[in-house]
Amino acid sequence: MNRNLLLLTVCQGLFLVNNVTFIAINGLVGLELAPHAWMATLPIMAYVVGGALAAPLVAATQRRLGRRGSFQIGLLVALGSALLAALAAQYQLFWLLVTATVVAGYYNANGQLYRFAATELTRPDWHEKAVSLVLAGGLLGAAIGPNLANWTRAVLPVPFVGAYLALAVVAVLAMGLMAMIPFPPAPDRGHEAPKGRPIGQIMRQPVFFVATLGTAIGYGVMNLLMAATPLVMDVYRFEFGHIATVLQWHVIGMYAPGFFTGHLIRRFGVLQVMGVGVLLMVVCVAVALSGTGMAEFTAALTLLGVGWNFLFIGGTALALRAYRPEEKDRAQAAINFWVFMTMAVTSFTSGAVAATSGWAWLNIGALPALLLTALALLWLGRRGLAPRSNTVPG
Repeated sequence: MNRNLLLLTVCQGLFLVNNVTFIAINGLVGLELAPHAWMATLPIMAYVVGGALAAPLVAATQRRLGRRGSFQIGLLVALGSALLAALAAQYQLFWLLVTATVVAGYYNANGQLYRFAATELTRPDWHEKAVSLVLAGGLLGAAIGPNLANWTRAVLPVPFVGAYLALAVVAVLAMGLMAMIPFPPAPDRGHEAPKGRPIGQIMRQPVFFVATLGTAIGYGVMNLLMAATPLVMDVYRFEFGHIATVLQWHVIGMYAPGFFTGHLIRRFGVLQVMGVGVLLMVVCVAVALSGTGMAEFTAALTLLGVGWNFLFIGGTALALRAYRPEEKDRAQAAINFWVFMTMAVTSFTSGAVAATSGWAWLNIGALPALLLTALALLWLGRRGLAPRSNTVPG
């Protein structure tokens, strides 16, 4: 851990404050403003759809302006979108709230690259640990996000307007910290610079395919269950403070393992760690199906978070083996595009299934995707393409 990596870790934490607060309140605000109950999670879906749409634009901005310039633009968008969401909540405008979260997706697409940027602030043999440690900064989101939503939801006459305004302050703080990180300069893009392979060729590699699948499915299943949790708990008459506590434990599960996931990958192998992530998500479904009390929600969402951590960090580490330094922008954009598209589908499905079929069927619906991921990991393992110790290109 060095000073620059520490600053990026804090920025990752503030990024998660934004994400967790959005998840904690957007579904509830959406439920209040939406014309129909099944549309309640549209503001959450809009956040990830905006991220998918912004992924190519963010990649182009990274190529042109480098890491810091692009990240600062993302934070400026976070500031503006938070203010727009506050305006939507104040005047009870559902479609303005959806628009605000689509715009906020640009920040989401930027923030998803923090983990890749971590590898540029350390030496090559620390890459897996750098990714893991920066993602561990999400603990800041666990500590602040749900509490921020709880503390600020009633500070103004209209519920949750204060929470959106607080996110604007968080964005300004993150801009100040990001300005202090001296990222390496953007690589030479002249005629003599290596261009790398076409994105189609990169994506056809078995390693890249499985890394993207594991990352996308891990995020998709996590989002499917997490996005519905506030709505389902509200149906079961839990207080918002209880909902915030469950989300807090979920985010702790997502990011606390980041302090040792990188070590586990180097010790046991990336496919093994990803496989444990799939298993933990299956156990999460089993716990969720066992009851709808506070203990079951807390345990299930915590297991869901740890399973996501192993799949997401493992998939990121595996993907690093599949592209060269000059190919990083297009490769990382492709991974994030599929992550966002999967999240967009599950965000919409989450609200619709929870409203029409219930919590049990929502959990059962996650199992086929987890089975597919397990089979893909076994297939790649049989091909012998994933050695025990990851080797990062460049």
